[in-house]
Amino acid sequence: VQLQASGGGPVQAGGSLRLSCKASGRADGRGALGWFRQAPGKEREFVAAKSWSGTTLYADSVKGRFTIARDSDKNMVNLTMNNLKPEDTAVYYCAGRTTIRASQYQAHYQFWGQGTQVTVSS
Repeated sequence: VQLQASGGGPVQAGGSLRLSCKASGRADGRGALGWFRQAPGKEREFVAAKSWSGTTLYADSVKGRFTIARDSDKNMVNLTMNNLKPEDTAVYYCAGRTTIRASQYQAHYQFWGQGTQVTVSS
């Protein structure tokens, strides 16, 4: 399974960005997909995840600002980020797992994309 993330870039605080992740090579396309991020000097952390059936999980820090959406036909997951803050600056990674249920734990994901940089300036 290969995951290709795109859509990062620079943005001013209060602005919006939309990240996309395309999964290819999946046997059945029903595994959960999620997003994690890693800021400079910090450990990678959970952002959002969505199961094939529609269950959604969000980190408290992004609730109400970020929305994860899944296009099962295209085997893609998008992350719409609104009202961005400087503390959202990080490399964002999409991740996939073989099981249907969404998870906030990195160890539950078997497949990882290459990461896309998001830089929010104040």
